[in-house]
This record gives sequence, C-alpha cells and structure tokens, in this order.
Amino acid sequence: MRRAPLILSPLLLAACHMHVPQPAPVTAVTRPASPTPPPMAVTLAPRITGADFLRFDRVLSSNAFEGRKPDTRGEVLTTHYLVEQLKHMGLAPGNHGTWLQAVPVVSTRLRGTGVPLEIHLPHGTQRFAYGTDMLVGTQQAKPLLVLKDSPIVFVGYGIDAPRWRWNDYRDVNVQGKTVIVLSGDPGYASGDPRRLNGRATSRYGRRLYKYEQAARMGAAACFVIHSTAASGTPWAAVRNAGTGMQQALPASVAPAPRLAVAGSLTHRAAERLFRAAGVSLKTLAAEAAHRAFEPRALDATASITLRSSIRYSWSDNVLALLKGSRHPDQVVIYSAHWDGLGRMRTARGRTEVLHGAIANAAGVAALLEIADTFAHRKRPGRSVLFLLPTLEQAGEAGSRYYIEHPAFPLSETVADINIDDWPILGRARDMTVFGAGQSQLEDDLRGMLALQGRTPSPAGAPQTGLFYRSDQYSFARAGVPALLAGPGLDLIEGGRAAGEAALRSYLLRRYHTPRDVFDPHWHLGGTLEDIQTLYLVGRHLANSAQWPDWSADSPYRAARAAMMAQRAGAGARP
Repeated sequence: MRRAPLILSPLLLAACHMHVPQPAPVTAVTRPASPTPPPMAVTLAPRITGADFLRFDRVLSSNAFEGRKPDTRGEVLTTHYLVEQLKHMGLAPGNHGTWLQAVPVVSTRLRGTGVPLEIHLPHGTQRFAYGTDMLVGTQQAKPLLVLKDSPIVFVGYGIDAPRWRWNDYRDVNVQGKTVIVLSGDPGYASGDPRRLNGRATSRYGRRLYKYEQAARMGAAACFVIHSTAASGTPWAAVRNAGTGMQQALPASVAPAPRLAVAGSLTHRAAERLFRAAGVSLKTLAAEAAHRAFEPRALDATASITLRSSIRYSWSDNVLALLKGSRHPDQVVIYSAHWDGLGRMRTARGRTEVLHGAIANAAGVAALLEIADTFAHRKRPGRSVLFLLPTLEQAGEAGSRYYIEHPAFPLSETVADINIDDWPILGRARDMTVFGAGQSQLEDDLRGMLALQGRTPSPAGAPQTGLFYRSDQYSFARAGVPALLAGPGLDLIEGGRAAGEAALRSYLLRRYHTPRDVFDPHWHLGGTLEDIQTLYLVGRHLANSAQWPDWSADSPYRAARAAMMAQRAGAGARP
C-alpha cells in the first residue's frame, strides 16, 4: 500500500500520537466548524487512501463473492480474503490464537412460497400472496407448521415499554392468536417528542423486538404492517432481505421466545384486510399513537401452512489483534460486519447478486483501512481488536455470539466503534451520530471532528433506527460503550438538503437491492475524512487511561456500572 507525503502541523502531530498518560479531555478542543473544512484526509492518517478503499470494496462486492451470504461459497471466499489481508498487514489472530470464531447457525428456507395467507371473514376468504402482499416464515426451525383459524387481534405498535409507561398488550389475551402490529414507534406517527424516542425509532420499533414480544405474550403469529415512511426503507428492501434462506442462532444458544409464524404485510394488503373486516386501518393506527389505545379484535381468523427445509451449520466471525504495549489486557474494538444478503431470485426466475457494496463492503473497507494504519504506526498502550462479525443481517447474531464468548472480558473492553452501511455522499461539514446522546464517546468524536473544522450531527433519517439494528447494539445491551457514526449530510456541495436527498435516494433505490454496486468513480474525499476521524477516536482511547461511560439517562449505564464495580473489586489496573 502506498504512502502519501506526511506534512503535519504541531497540532495535528499531537492528534496522531497522544501518548501522554493522562490526556486532556478531547472536549477541550473548541475550534468552530468552518464553512468549508480544509481537506486533511492524507495529512492525519496517510495510509488511509482512496485506492486501497476502492480495491477492498471492489473485491468484496464482486460477483465472485456472491453477495457474502453466511454458510455459502461466498462466505468461504470472504473470510479467506479478510484473513489474508489482515495477515499481510502484520496483525495477529484475534481469537485466542486463531483468526476465526465459529458461530452456530440454523438456516430455514420456506418451500412452496405459492401458498397464500388466508384470512377468513364472515363474508368470505381473502388471500394474500407471498412476496407481493406479504412475507412469512417460522422462527421455530420446524419443517411443518400449521396456523389454522387463528383469531386476529390488532395490538397497535406491539410495544411493552415500562420506562415510557406504554403497554399495547395490557388487558388482552393473545395466547394462540395472530397479532397484527404497526411498524416503527408511535412517536414518529404523532410527531410528539414525548412519546418514546419521538420521531427517532427506538429498540421497540425493531421488527425483531415486535416478534419477540408477541412470542413472549403467547401469540402464535405476528405480522408487521410495513410503512416506507416509518421505517425509511421500501417494501423491496424488506422483500429482498426476507426471502430465501433465513438465518439465526439456534434456540439452544439463544433461547429467547420464538414465533411459530412471523411475517410482514404491505400497507396496501393490510388496508384490504382491515376493510374486509369492517374497520379502518387509518382510524385504528391514529388511535394506536396514544397511550389510551386498547387492542382491537377483528372479526377474522388467519390460516397458513409453512413447509420449510432446516439446516444446522456454522459461520465465522473474523478477528485480528494489535497487542497493546502497556495494557495489553485492555482492548478497544473496531467492528464491521462482513456478511450480506447473498443472491435473490427475481419474479422472472432470474438470479441476481445483492452485492452490498455500501451495505456493508464499504464498512469493511473502512475497517481494513483503519487496521492497516494501526499496524504501521507505533503500537498503542491498549490492545486494538478488529472484529468482523457474521450474521448481522440475521439480527446481529454474530456480534451477539461474540458478546457471550468474548476474546477479551467485557469488563476489559473500553469501547466498540462500529462501521456499517456507509453511503458515499461527498465531503461534509459534519459527521452523523446514530443514537446521539447515548455515551461519552460522542465527546471524543466531537473533539476529533473539531481538528478537521467539523461537528457531529444526529441521524438524518432517525426512523431507520440504525443504532438498534447494527452490531454496536450487541455491545450496548451488554453495557459496553458503543459508537455508530457515519457520513455527514451537511455537504460542502449543496448543504444539508443535498445530503438528505442523497441519503434518501440510497435508502429508497439501492439499499438491499441488486443496485447497491461498486462504482470506481466514487468521490471519496468525505469518506476518507470520516475514516481518519474514526481512526483518531480509537487511537485516542487506545493511548489513554480513559474508560468512557454512558450518559446519565442511558438505559445501558447500569450494566456498565455493575461491570466496572466488579472490575474494581477484582483489583484490575487502571
């Protein structure tokens, strides 16, 4: 890999090295954002180059890698390629002397997708077709499941959130029934910031949460009504992710409640169903945006027969390590999932590759650039682990497995910096923080951005809820401070309007489709600046004695406090 000329001012030199035992808080940097921040991509971290980024992305998103689906030929090619790159950089195996961590996986493929969902009503039967009206599958890894005349109940958003005094299941028995729920959170529909996370999707807006809660309440089936506006993604993206082989951790490893039947309905199909049952979806959805909402039983029942092929196998997390010079038992983690959606069969019977050049070959390329930079600089005081999880597309299963089987104890894990879904938007005056306000890591990010004359900004499409459906969420739930940041939207060329338009175009037209392809003409000025920023945040943490914490009102703070109290009781060194 080539090296660019190194020209550093004293301030930038200090930012790159930061070897003092007790560094000043990065929040002390107060340089305001400039209208046009100076280009610094090659001066702060010269090994981070556009040529290398493009090379990594081109290979990972190529047809040969078949969309990087776990437990396929594409996985073998992907993990082999990643290990070879990390070896070439001079890094060490990161999983107790090995490069891979085997993750158990159960794969379920629905057979006979022509079988419709039947809704029985007083005046006849409505049928809903797979792919166009609905998606459906089982979470229970059984080859045959029969849902027969299951009473249907509309339960609003399907949320039980004691912290927010919100319970859509109060005073209703859904045992053995089919529940239908709205996608997202009530705050988005109402525009009221006092309702859950306001217009930003919380963990309660996740499809997987809604399934798990329905199973916990004893429901036999749950269908989520898809909304492009509430989720930020079109039905095509949901369809492409939800068809074909569906993967998860086996119940023996992750024993959370699981539904016999889990599915999605298009908004149009849901309107047809509710209208046939003699009620208005629009009216009920408006009622569901209020705490006073009461579940509504429909005069309808659901039936479907699912026949599935089941396969138990293994997939692999990839781990590489740079051992620290002073505190090798303490670790800063960078993560970026390597897996994609593989291939899809079109309505015309053709097979197309879901290349995932942005989601998430770009994130992996960014991590490799950071890893190469660390490998060719003076070793930091703490260790740095580069974790490339599998099965992110399966509810972050790879990183959840890592949390249960960590290479370093979580009490010795300083933070996780995750990189996911990295659209190439151009140079920006800011950098996006997902789940803003959660932890002190945002102070570190703010300080490093100030060196570039930039600032952090909250997510531009908060309804996507990316913080709650990416790998850093596995660390957050366990109490480890985690940061997910991405490209800024206040673009140098066109401002925030242009940035938001570009992001919206990506989400609606390319995300989780065959159109997410590599482009050799990408303008990477902003991407390289963002990568160097994340490198500097991790470098600062790896060279300091800092143990970042969650913000005072974060739901993850208590788990971290207990973890650190146990660490102190064990006499761990600072």
